Amino acid sequence: MSAPTTDARTYRQLLEALSGLLLVLFVAMLSSTVVSTALPKIIGALNGSQTQYTWVVTATLLTATATTPIWGKLADLFNKKLLIQISIVIFVIGSAVAGASQNAGELIAARAFQGIGVGGLQALVQVAIAAMIPPRERGRYNGYLGGVMALATVGGPLLGGLIVDTSWLGWRWCFYIGVPVAIIALILLQLTLHLPTNRRDNVKIDYLGATLIAAGVSLLLIWISFVDDTFAWLSWQTYAMVGGTIILLALAVLVESRAAEPIIPLPIVRQRNTALAILASLAVGMAMFGGAVFLGQYFQIGRGYSPTEAGLLTIPLMAGVLVTSIVSGRMITKTGRIKPYIIAGAVVLVAGFAVLSTIDHQTALWYVGIGMFLVGAGVGMSMQNLVLAVQNTVALKDIGAASSTVAFFRSLGGTIGVSVLGAVLARRVTDQITHDLAAAGVQGTGSGGASALNLTALPEPIVHIIRAAYGDATGHIFLISAIIGIVGIIAAVAMRPVMLRDSLDLPDELKAAAIAADAIDGAPAIDQVDTTRR
Repeated sequence: MSAPTTDARTYRQLLEALSGLLLVLFVAMLSSTVVSTALPKIIGALNGSQTQYTWVVTATLLTATATTPIWGKLADLFNKKLLIQISIVIFVIGSAVAGASQNAGELIAARAFQGIGVGGLQALVQVAIAAMIPPRERGRYNGYLGGVMALATVGGPLLGGLIVDTSWLGWRWCFYIGVPVAIIALILLQLTLHLPTNRRDNVKIDYLGATLIAAGVSLLLIWISFVDDTFAWLSWQTYAMVGGTIILLALAVLVESRAAEPIIPLPIVRQRNTALAILASLAVGMAMFGGAVFLGQYFQIGRGYSPTEAGLLTIPLMAGVLVTSIVSGRMITKTGRIKPYIIAGAVVLVAGFAVLSTIDHQTALWYVGIGMFLVGAGVGMSMQNLVLAVQNTVALKDIGAASSTVAFFRSLGGTIGVSVLGAVLARRVTDQITHDLAAAGVQGTGSGGASALNLTALPEPIVHIIRAAYGDATGHIFLISAIIGIVGIIAAVAMRPVMLRDSLDLPDELKAAAIAADAIDGAPAIDQVDTTRR
């Protein structure tokens, strides 16, 4: 049954509130995409390395991933609107500090702080929309979400390229540009967004669980970034980091199972469709983040295009997201069925990665464009719909935790994906450049150090070797993405088919069924019930 506040809400009021939320989502996504084409020049200007290149992106994803479930849990307990506004303020401060960075280390630290705000925005926008719109109708509005995502992902690389190619602006404005947009969003939400507050007495936030999760994930990513470069696969550092990760995450699961208000509610995660959506989200996260990050580097360093040209060349990726997210969203609202679109998205995603896995530094651009469009189409059909599939199975009071749990694992997939793919790319590039320089009789490391990314300081023969190495290595990392994407297909096929419910909250009889199922085996079975009943 829909809440009274939603029944009384006019369509115009809904669109006004939605406009503020979509602007917030645009700002959050722009913060990542605007630097995707500018990063080669940014790292070159700061004399950074290939590892630092990866960590400029990973730092934001890491803190966003670690804080997303915390924001989601807070949204189930406190004022959602206030939490969104706090996230925006953190994002604005992080953006301003990033723009003022004097070296790569400072930039990484600022991006990590910025990620705390991004984590709030990516979780809370979904939560706020879920609190206003029933799941079945939400399919249509997910099309709007897809449109905003496509605009941010198309406009971001183009804007970033124009900024770094404009002498009187410079790369720092890639971070400053989001500040006024975020402030406008803050004001707009203050005027238009009105959501009920769920306040409970004696609330206890599971800070211990959140700390253990963040520590475990961080340690894993640090190991991924440095293994086989700074230290060997079989070394005391590997044993310490991998062992520490396992211990920290095992303790996190133990704490979450006993916490009164767990950050990641295990009963929700144990639901079949939720668990499978998490698996599929890991693959989608890798596609969404890894694709944009390394394609920008491929076009600039591997192919020699300017940042602006690189942004234009990524348009097929974003066009795929735009078209399929809008079309699939409307079809889902019309039919109430979601599983076929998630499966189709996962299959198309893998097909796109398979195409991109064959590229090198001389591949025809039309062929690369086909691969990018397929990847974008796969993301558009699956990313938001995986969140929607989970939201459909839980009561309104748990919508924040459920939404943020999927967002957490999607971000985790993206973070691990960028780290793993970045480490593989750096290693292959290092080996290839070292080999080719030696064959050419040139002495030097040629690795992923500062010189490899600051091409303007190098002679033309060495520049050619570096471009070929980056161009040829990029296809290999997309082959890894395609293999991992197959897991997403398997997870999507295994999901139970459900009809999206027409009400904001679960009917009372389904809530009772969920409670009974929890009492029997701790595994809610809501997703097995036809939720179209009102």
